[in-house]
Amino acid sequence: MRRLRHPIAAAFAVAVFCFNARAEEPSQRPDIPADLVDDPHVREELAINEFTAPSIAKIFESLQALAPLPMTDFQREVPARMPLNRADLSVELGFLIADGFLVVQAGELGKVEKLAADLTRYGKALGAGERVNRHAASLLESARTQKVDQLKKELAATQKDVELELVSLRDADLAHLISLGGWIRALQVSSAAVDKQFSAERAKIILREDIADYYTEIIGSLDPRVAERPNFVSMREMLSGLRTEMAGGDEAATKEKVAEITKQAGKLAELALKLQADQ
Repeated sequence: MRRLRHPIAAAFAVAVFCFNARAEEPSQRPDIPADLVDDPHVREELAINEFTAPSIAKIFESLQALAPLPMTDFQREVPARMPLNRADLSVELGFLIADGFLVVQAGELGKVEKLAADLTRYGKALGAGERVNRHAASLLESARTQKVDQLKKELAATQKDVELELVSLRDADLAHLISLGGWIRALQVSSAAVDKQFSAERAKIILREDIADYYTEIIGSLDPRVAERPNFVSMREMLSGLRTEMAGGDEAATKEKVAEITKQAGKLAELALKLQADQ
């Protein structure tokens, strides 16, 4: 093989080789737990790729047997001032979509108007305002006509359409942070529900080692500017601990274990909503 003698030509060749090598690497994203994949979502534009994240709607479907969830014990005021950082915006949007499912399940449809306004604000800040606006209008109409199933569909579609916008922006991390925020909020409330009314069967519903493992790996795969923030480092450590807490099958379904998971879920929620220090 003829050697490249010119240093610029050699450097260019190395750069091209490295770029091609990265392009051929398999995705480092872990597999989504099968029951959290939104099938219609996959069948349409996205397919399963690095942008597809667990559906918040599916997360709540998996908690149906725990209803009613203790929403009144976990009221959350949406900050009047949105975060400037897009990662923080995404996590808060995930919490907001999860709150929508909690509001609907609790039958508090009078809160949907404010929820729709907040979803619009956050969607616009992430560059998906036009898509979210359509769902906000449908949320209001469905609340007015008491169509609970349609409200849930619109909340699920809101997550999907924000993801579709993020595809065009090539920002997979934000899609996963929205999903992460939704799951943490769901775990916070559902683990408290099991702690209040304990049974081994109810406990097994929240003992999802696979989901804790999934989000542990997702945080590790984020852009270092996000993954290395102190709150995200702490979240990953806590999720790794939760994965251990949730392992063990029937033997893990104890009241003591659920109490510890409830405590950890509360701390996770605090960390997830901690804004970047320079805001």
